[in-house]
Amino acid sequence: MYLRDLITLTSSSFLTYRMRSFLTGLGIAIGIAAVILLTSIGEGLHQFMLAEFSQFGTNIISVQPGKTQTQGGNVGIFGSSRPLTLEDADALRRLPYVEYVIPGLVGNAEVRYEGRTRRTMVLGEGRDFGKAFTMKVQSGSFWIDEDNEQARAQAVIGSKIQQEMYGGRNPLGSWLRIGGQRYRVVGVMESKGQILGMDMDDAVFIPAARAMELLNRPGLMEVNVSYRADVPADTVIRLIKERMTERHGREDFTIISQEQALEVLSSVLDIITFAVAALGGISLLVGAVGILTIMTMAVTERTAEIGLLRALGAREKQVLTLFLSEAMILSALGGLMGLVIGVGISQGLHLLFPALPVHTPWLYAVLAELTAITIGLAAGVAPAMRAARLDPVEALHAE
Repeated sequence: MYLRDLITLTSSSFLTYRMRSFLTGLGIAIGIAAVILLTSIGEGLHQFMLAEFSQFGTNIISVQPGKTQTQGGNVGIFGSSRPLTLEDADALRRLPYVEYVIPGLVGNAEVRYEGRTRRTMVLGEGRDFGKAFTMKVQSGSFWIDEDNEQARAQAVIGSKIQQEMYGGRNPLGSWLRIGGQRYRVVGVMESKGQILGMDMDDAVFIPAARAMELLNRPGLMEVNVSYRADVPADTVIRLIKERMTERHGREDFTIISQEQALEVLSSVLDIITFAVAALGGISLLVGAVGILTIMTMAVTERTAEIGLLRALGAREKQVLTLFLSEAMILSALGGLMGLVIGVGISQGLHLLFPALPVHTPWLYAVLAELTAITIGLAAGVAPAMRAARLDPVEALHAE
């Protein structure tokens, strides 16, 4: 059978039964559209979370007080963990391969300036915070004092604080009350927006030692270590663990590298994306049942046509190819329609809700189309084989 004849026969079948072909293809289209829509939202969320998480940099290791490992029994006083101190941070600063060490803690307090009052987030940080976390100062600078109790009462404010408290005026050199204490403003941060749910523009940054006093905390919430990019994270983690164990007498702290956290987050989001794609794939099974039903009906309705083809010399293989081609083309057209619908809906949602992260993974789109064709092929096998095995004489007498 020539390719031209194959195309003519298959297209004539679609044109003869337009509505039936359309509804069958629509079943596949809905399944593909569901897969594309769900994976677009899932992949958009994936990229959004990774981008948010990566804004702080990837060569960062965080040391937090307390051990995440669960221990049995009551170990009494030996089970308590020592708080992280500024001295711990200073000891880590002297390790090889370490570029910056940033002691940190977070809380909230009331800020006041010339009768204006605002409740905002207070970040106690080290002097190298901006360098380690790629946070830039728009005007002024970070304080240069050592990270110890002698640090002066100086503050760097976010751009939103500048706008709300100062009306856009230059705040450098002014005195800002934070939690009832006076701080001299020495810098204004560049607008950064929200990172992991925290509005970095609506925040004030003060020395960690001052923040411990202001927030009445006995120790630091974490110590972030920035290391050289050409050094493996495991090497730096080992050095940090040895130094902290030496200082604390035991491992009563938890070390988390940004690299490890990104890997875990990425794997979790990959699983979520795959899961939503699988949920959408269930709709494809419904489409497969539709193709199987329609092709079975087609064989019954076109028995005489099949007999005529066989009588004219068509072999079983050619009849099998004809019906399989119809099933594959039908599912392929339905898949293309589903791609258009899925991409259109996902991009439409992004236009209506700009905050909704949407990204269409074209690998999933190609896989979805190939899946649709495969489903059409699988669903058309049984009816096609039945058609190919019809006896020509009996088929001609079917009507």
